[in-house]
Amino acid sequence: MTIEEIQKEIIEEFSVYDDWMDKYAYLIELGNQLEPLDPKDKTDQNLIKGCQSRVWFVTEIKDGKIHFRGESDAVIVKGLVALLLRVVSGRTPEEIMKNDLHFIDDLGLKQHLSPTRSNGLLAMVKQIRLYAVAYNRIES
Repeated sequence: MTIEEIQKEIIEEFSVYDDWMDKYAYLIELGNQLEPLDPKDKTDQNLIKGCQSRVWFVTEIKDGKIHFRGESDAVIVKGLVALLLRVVSGRTPEEIMKNDLHFIDDLGLKQHLSPTRSNGLLAMVKQIRLYAVAYNRIES
């Protein structure tokens, strides 16, 4: 599936919930499905700056594609990590750089998160894009 197709799939999944409490519950469920990071990966180097909660991203490039793993110490943020990684992990740096992650706005996530969580979400997206730019330079 393309990044666009995955975003549409996520939007459809959330559309079955009318109430934001149900959407939060679904986010928490998604976060609980994330495979936990090894404690050795929870380093300052992997910590995302700008998040109130602690969020770690670990990346590796394999066959020209960036593979992300991540975790957070906050349940809703962990769900946000799960959504982001579902969209971008296993993609080429170019795919990540050229695609707008519009599902965040389409779902209304920024409007329904606290300002600190919304800022943290933007920090995660920014870091994903920075990884893509860096790996793109290495690969070319």
